Amino acid sequence: MNLELEKAILRRVGEAVARFGMIREGDRVAVGFSGGKDSFTLLSALLLLQKRAPVRFEVRAFTIDQGKFLGPVEPFRDWMREHGVEWVYRADGPSLRLLDEQPDHGCDLCSRFRRRAVYALAREMGANVIALGHTADDFCESLLRNALFTGRLAALPPVIWSRKREFRLIRPLVYVTEDLTRAWAEACGAPVIPCGCSQKTGTVRRSLRDFLAELEKDYPHVKSTLLNAMGNVEPGRLLDARHFDFETAEEEGARSAPLPLLDEPAFTDL
Repeated sequence: MNLELEKAILRRVGEAVARFGMIREGDRVAVGFSGGKDSFTLLSALLLLQKRAPVRFEVRAFTIDQGKFLGPVEPFRDWMREHGVEWVYRADGPSLRLLDEQPDHGCDLCSRFRRRAVYALAREMGANVIALGHTADDFCESLLRNALFTGRLAALPPVIWSRKREFRLIRPLVYVTEDLTRAWAEACGAPVIPCGCSQKTGTVRRSLRDFLAELEKDYPHVKSTLLNAMGNVEPGRLLDARHFDFETAEEEGARSAPLPLLDEPAFTDL
């Protein structure tokens, strides 16, 4: 195992958990596991963090099969057993029927079906926290997608409550880029199972992903810069009058101090 890679991932996950208060004493965390490199890295990191964090919490895993996996997830069963992870695999009937009846349905409808299935399964597992495997790449793409196509400055929230406040949803990989999750899966020899949706071309998500990849050739830290920008918002220098104080607005240069950059670790004992 590459210890430097493990340290890099754990430091970033630890910083996210600490900065946004993602995991608390006694939490029962259910990790959404799709068999892809991101969810595998998330589960691995939380299991490692569980041994070192100053709070006690449980880690479980679940898989919702909506009929879009490009291979069987079953090969991970031995890995789960070896690491002592309680894992629940569930084929979602309504999603499978949707796939048959409306094969060209959009992501929004699929997401609603998945959310319903996830909450039902998390409830069954006795979890109060649901961990999702969205990475730094997803946060950057979400910011650009909202700004360019919906007219909003918004991205994915690192922590959010379900509508009825039954579950706390967390995204501990917010500072972990996909080059790290890819390297981690390869280092572990994980039998990564891609989802058919990730192979689609001609989508806004694919266009933004390709745009960022091209930009990174000349500006390798562009994703880190975008992430820092999301944590260093200056509402008075935007156009939303709800957040603009006309009486106290100051000239260029009179700005508040930014949050610490991501290079400054929060969990120095990891």
